[in-house]
Amino acid sequence: MITLRRADERGLADLGWLVSRHSFSFSDYHDPAHMGFGNLRVINEDRIAPGTGFGTHGHRDMEIVSYVLEGALAHRDSIGNGTAIVPGEVQRMTAGTGVRHSEFNHAEQATTHFLQIWLLPAAAGLAPGYEQKAFAPTERRGRLRLVGAPDGRDGAVTLHADALLYAGLFDGPESARLVLPPGRLGYVFLARGMLTVNGRALSEGDAAAFDGEPAIELSGGQGAEVLVFELAPR
Repeated sequence: MITLRRADERGLADLGWLVSRHSFSFSDYHDPAHMGFGNLRVINEDRIAPGTGFGTHGHRDMEIVSYVLEGALAHRDSIGNGTAIVPGEVQRMTAGTGVRHSEFNHAEQATTHFLQIWLLPAAAGLAPGYEQKAFAPTERRGRLRLVGAPDGRDGAVTLHADALLYAGLFDGPESARLVLPPGRLGYVFLARGMLTVNGRALSEGDAAAFDGEPAIELSGGQGAEVLVFELAPR
């Protein structure tokens, strides 16, 4: 079964300095039909206004992945990391037993546009951790590049969650196919452009959830930037 989730069906939080679209229930947005998918709990598409950001706040027992689409995201945390994340980079923060961090857009004029992704960890009470890696456009062009995996294989960031995360860029005749092992779930989030997913047309912000399907097939991209998950059922 393939279930589509259109961009305009998502939850919306507009705080002035932050505009956030929630694919799943988050904060003041609650939808019992969209509490997550498998062990994927959050996909928030956030736009942070210049000179603003999230003040220091805490997390626990969650794998948090940040994927920047435009601008830069300054990160500082209680375990000693202070970095900026830019397009093409993937950041993983293991909240584990507890971590505090802030995220900020220091630009004077540019908006920071990024995806905040939460995955349920494979175990509770992990030691907090942090990892950040860059993946050039050439690595993602016309293919699904593994960018997150439990064993960190192929240069991916290490996820302490039973999930694989791929990123791809697709235009024109470029295509890709990802086989889903029996019992595994798939989730496609189209961050930019247009893309055909198993014969269904997706536009920016749309998503497709796969349950009991043998494969995910991507084609017909028009400026498409996509994230694809292979997930464990909860």
